[in-house]
Amino acid sequence: MPLRPSACPGLLRIVSALDGGICRIKLAGGSITSVQATAVADAAQRYASGVIEATNRANLQIRGIGAEQGALIALLLDAGLGPNNAAGDDVRNLMLSPTAGIDPQQLFDSRPLAQQILDTLQNQSRFHDLSPKFAILLDGGEGLAMGEHPHDLWLSARVIDGETVLVFGLAGCPADDEPLGVVSLADGHELVVAVLDAFLERARPEQTRMRHVLAQMPVEEFLQAIARLCGSEFIRESNSAVDQKNRDARFPNEFGPTEFRPALHLGLYQQSVAGLVAVGAAVPLGRLDASMLRAVAQLAADWGDDSLRFTPWQSVLLPNVRAEHAATVMSGLQSAGLICDSQRPLAHIIACTGSAGCAKGLADTKADGLKLASSFEHHGLSLPVHLTGCSRSCAAAHTAPVTLLATSTGRYDLYFRDTQQPGFGTLRARDLTIDAVGALFVADSRSSTDD
Repeated sequence: MPLRPSACPGLLRIVSALDGGICRIKLAGGSITSVQATAVADAAQRYASGVIEATNRANLQIRGIGAEQGALIALLLDAGLGPNNAAGDDVRNLMLSPTAGIDPQQLFDSRPLAQQILDTLQNQSRFHDLSPKFAILLDGGEGLAMGEHPHDLWLSARVIDGETVLVFGLAGCPADDEPLGVVSLADGHELVVAVLDAFLERARPEQTRMRHVLAQMPVEEFLQAIARLCGSEFIRESNSAVDQKNRDARFPNEFGPTEFRPALHLGLYQQSVAGLVAVGAAVPLGRLDASMLRAVAQLAADWGDDSLRFTPWQSVLLPNVRAEHAATVMSGLQSAGLICDSQRPLAHIIACTGSAGCAKGLADTKADGLKLASSFEHHGLSLPVHLTGCSRSCAAAHTAPVTLLATSTGRYDLYFRDTQQPGFGTLRARDLTIDAVGALFVADSRSSTDD
């Protein structure tokens, strides 16, 4: 069947950009085998510019695709990276923790439920009407979890009265929002179906996201619609104070603009099975080339379980590595050009495609990000900074502690995250060069450490 028009790339829909076509490969739970990763590298090298991006939804994108789009798509489909039917590609938007199933802190293994949800999204034709941007988050209570990315529907495992259940919310994220209700683990799939059906029944064609519908109707009314559709008992949140305490412990948000959480996705992450670790490495500015991806795939085949897990932090984990082999794997990742050391500035700087590949970008954010990282490295700084070429903020799904919004070539407005302010937060300075940004943070760091 023909694909519906959309500005969002998919595996079957190549979208044009300044630097050529873009193909987005949606990964189930961010996971891909080493053979599949090698196929992505081959496709990027043969039929595109060789540029591969790790996205903030734990997917991969190939950029710079030329005229042989059909050959690229065929190669990826042969590797098993496509949907089980063409119409289902757009709706495969379900994000898991990158350590689902192996995390020592998880409350349940979310992968079987995730697969059930993905199968329903792909196989039930009514759900093909969902927007390619409509997204679901399933959080199993893992220690390594992204709780700040907003989703149209989020579900998060919690323990209430000694029972592991799923709390859920709409048009938000588990780190910030109080849950709207609770269902048992066994009823999680039924709840998802009810939410999607309620949304599709009420959304007008222009209302593509949950927030659009909730802007026009009370949340309570939408919850009542879910309750009518859901065959299981619908339970309202009964102990928000306890849940707030649990949420704050997992997703602390008190960090200031020049502070950030421990980078648990980098280096070694202990798994639930003794003697096994996941080894994590940041993809510099979210961008790989074919040789880098091949090298990572080979490390997974040689020392891990033959799989790679991409993360919402634009990084990659190699799971099920024996602890005694971890140093070898880490060395291999670093030799391939990835970053395992959380003290490296480039591990915490993110940047969109920028003017080199996007018509909306007002500055070359990738080049400027590298320049800023070099300045930080020289002065011993490591700060979480997001460079965005325009206000769409494509590289960050949530508000970063520090945002540089391009105003023209090489110049940016500087914002600090402030939960009391909309958008990027509080405007700190206007129209700065990258050198001026670096100098400002160097001065701030000296003033905070000098007596």
